[in-house]
Amino acid sequence: MLQRDALLEVARTLKDDPAFAFDLLMDLCGVDYLTFERMRTSSPTLATPSPLPYYMKPKPVREAWERLPAAPGAAQAGGVSHETHRFDVVYHLYSTGQNRRLRVKVPVPAADPIVDSVTGLWRCADWFEREVWDMFGIRFAGHPHLRRILLYEEFQGHPLRKDYPVNKRQPLVGPVN
Repeated sequence: MLQRDALLEVARTLKDDPAFAFDLLMDLCGVDYLTFERMRTSSPTLATPSPLPYYMKPKPVREAWERLPAAPGAAQAGGVSHETHRFDVVYHLYSTGQNRRLRVKVPVPAADPIVDSVTGLWRCADWFEREVWDMFGIRFAGHPHLRRILLYEEFQGHPLRKDYPVNKRQPLVGPVN
């Protein structure tokens, strides 16, 4: 986890420093934790399949969540808790020279869903950030032209948010001449 005010400095170091050389932004996505740890089905119940043949009957390996419930008072101590942020913006980086991968997570509060844009470092972030804006409503400060990419401009809301109403009616848009 990385604090959002340090994102640009850390991202620039990860890209430009030869010791890291993460020259490729493979993906950038958003995660909504609105109902995390509040639903019964949020506990890890999946088992990782084994590469062994079916007749050897391997023992399943339990998966663990990466984001554990925060301890009480974590927000006051400078940590990240469920009360202080609702979203994560996740950056998947790759170093082509060193064949390494890195995942960087930036917590984003629901009250102020803004993160600095990394389009100045990786040009492909333009499309990824537009998709996260379109689906989750997380703004990227300094983005050259943040607008919808998957949905039409008149669409109301952000459909990948957990509180988006499933049966919401959208305005009808006629053909564009």
